[in-house]
Amino acid sequence: MTDLLPQFGGTLWTLAAFFVALAVIVTVHEFGHYYVGRLSGIRAEVFSVGFGPRLLARRDRNGTIWQLAAIPLGGYVRFLGDDNAASAGKGRAVDSTLRRQTLTGAPLWARFATLLAGPVFNFVLSILIFGGFALFQGLPTDEPRVGAIAASPPGVVNELQPGDVILALGGQPVETWRDIGRIAETLPQADHQTWDVLRDGAQMTVRGPDPLPARISGIAPRSAAAEAGLRANDVVLAIDGQPITRFAQMRQAVEEAEGRALSLRIWRPGEGVIDVALTPKMQDLPAQGGGFERRWLIGVTGGASFFEPATRSVGPLESLGLGIAQTWGIISSSLTGMWAMISGQIDSCNLGGAISIAESTGQAASAGGGNFLWWIAVLSAAIGFLNLLPIPVLDGGHLMFYAYEAVTGRPPPDRILSLLTAFGMAAVLSLMIFGLTNDLLCP
Repeated sequence: MTDLLPQFGGTLWTLAAFFVALAVIVTVHEFGHYYVGRLSGIRAEVFSVGFGPRLLARRDRNGTIWQLAAIPLGGYVRFLGDDNAASAGKGRAVDSTLRRQTLTGAPLWARFATLLAGPVFNFVLSILIFGGFALFQGLPTDEPRVGAIAASPPGVVNELQPGDVILALGGQPVETWRDIGRIAETLPQADHQTWDVLRDGAQMTVRGPDPLPARISGIAPRSAAAEAGLRANDVVLAIDGQPITRFAQMRQAVEEAEGRALSLRIWRPGEGVIDVALTPKMQDLPAQGGGFERRWLIGVTGGASFFEPATRSVGPLESLGLGIAQTWGIISSSLTGMWAMISGQIDSCNLGGAISIAESTGQAASAGGGNFLWWIAVLSAAIGFLNLLPIPVLDGGHLMFYAYEAVTGRPPPDRILSLLTAFGMAAVLSLMIFGLTNDLLCP
């Protein structure tokens, strides 16, 4: 029984993290509908976080009931006259004097803006989070200046100091951070490399670490590394007893194993040497020349030496631009991945369901508050995109009907609307079941 306690605790942590992330994303999404609807003259009767029995509730001065419900699997805004939480159907009959305050009786522009606001608010949340990271963390300086020194395993020589400006590596001139990676690939593997630096106005040569060590900088959710408990800043010392000094060696060892279980010896700051077992997973990745390629991966990123680049401050406008670019990147990759699955370029197992999302959320939360917040931004952008798909019962489906009304001057016939809504519900449920099946059956 005691052996089950850690697993049970991990499950509770995963569920708690998932429900918190879902509550944040759904609340922002529904607040977009509520806020723009209110500005457009549409009255909200209920704003609910969660479904089912009401736990807490308060009525504001505008008559809207704000409630917390028992089932934390979403939320909704019910506007005046709505039949249901999805605002689908013809709606309930209301007094003719109040019809303008209903979603069905409002002008087309007000309905369109209200429905579009949900996904847009999801995108805004992602942009603000991504931009906030850039604003508070800064960006690497243009010149290759050393920032903080990271902990390193015994035997790694590191005489670099914060503030050093790197002039050369292994005798080859360095002008940008990109030069360091390019030069490192030409250098022989060694316990240390020679670094020419400018320190306090004086040029000197010091011994420093290899620029491309087998140091982990990030862990992918639901990857073999995440399941094995690897963390950022872990350093891989050996794989199956073979010494590893560079990240490229680790990548090669994983690919050559072809899915066979591997034994990793790692060094972890503050804990020392640890042995970890994991099994690589086959994944589809974008290829350099376009399309996709399948590779064995353990789900780690590297490229970080035992020092951090010095950073510069980022202004609000620049951080906003970076947030927009990051959010668009998620939307673009979602489009590309969806088309790749439909066209058969990648395996359908790439589509996960609620279980995989919950596991990824729990792993992100376990990695720290920053990782959890970043993952919320990723999910928010993805959910905003999915809600814009032209599928009835989703926001995009409603917008599709409104577009038809704008072109023809009248809404779709009730019979067609009912059929398309039923089709949309079936499509969404089928997609959810498909994703859940992948969670249970795919490796």
